[in-house]
Amino acid sequence: MPICIECRYPVPRLYHVLHSGNTGAQKPPPINRSTKPTPPNSAKKGELPARSKAKPAPAVTGGDVRLTQCSRCKRFADKYVEHDYIVLFIDLVLVKPQVYRHLLFNRLGRDDDELDPSISRLGTLLLLFDVYLTWSRIENSLPPDMTASSPIPHLPILLQYAFYLLLCASMTIAQHLTIRWLAHIVGLGARSLVEESDGQQEVEDDSPVRSTPNGISTALFVSSCMKLFPILMVVWSYNDVGGSVGRGVEWAVGMQNLEALRILLECGYLGAASLVGAGWMARWAVGRLILGFVGLEECL
Repeated sequence: MPICIECRYPVPRLYHVLHSGNTGAQKPPPINRSTKPTPPNSAKKGELPARSKAKPAPAVTGGDVRLTQCSRCKRFADKYVEHDYIVLFIDLVLVKPQVYRHLLFNRLGRDDDELDPSISRLGTLLLLFDVYLTWSRIENSLPPDMTASSPIPHLPILLQYAFYLLLCASMTIAQHLTIRWLAHIVGLGARSLVEESDGQQEVEDDSPVRSTPNGISTALFVSSCMKLFPILMVVWSYNDVGGSVGRGVEWAVGMQNLEALRILLECGYLGAASLVGAGWMARWAVGRLILGFVGLEECL
């Protein structure tokens, strides 16, 4: 069920389509059957047939869209329904809670706990950018003695890419599974329902709206869009001394993940920070374990 992005109260729908007929349309004039119709070739020789001067009827519109007003806060339930993707992206970077609720609950949220196809594509794109950032940071921070001892720098380029792809995929899976497991254990994001006399279910005022495990992964993927900014490194080549760009992107993504989990689970900054910290610790441990097998554990 969609929710109001201002107060999180459930609403039956986000907008209404008002189908109204066009009152300005006129009916065609009645045919005068008392006179004979003029044959099409009755014009005199050398003259063009007279064209009808009847004005065309105005086009009938399909209807207007009216946003739903929340019954609790008396504001529009979801103003982003009529906004384009540029506004969504800007508000996403500015970490506005309303745009996160719009994406996580009203646009990308599903009752069957399945990932939206667009989130699957976004996750794949983020994984590929993560491979690029991790590979670039490890290569730039690789000392000469470690280069000689590790077999990874001497592999063909495709095998190196496969290794870093496996590394980043394992770290991402460990991060998501850890956060999802902890949220389930603690009981964050559970919905508290009360039964009304008419048989409908309503969400209590102080209870958060239910968030599914795949909803948590959706929040993590959506809030990790900052990983796409290093695409500028492909356009303008420069020296990333010490991997400062990659580290800065990781810190920015961590802050975005914290805000996304706080908004989704309504657990406060302390609970969201604990989840994000545990996820990043699991990510770091898995990455260090895999790099330790190939002698690159000091480069993570």
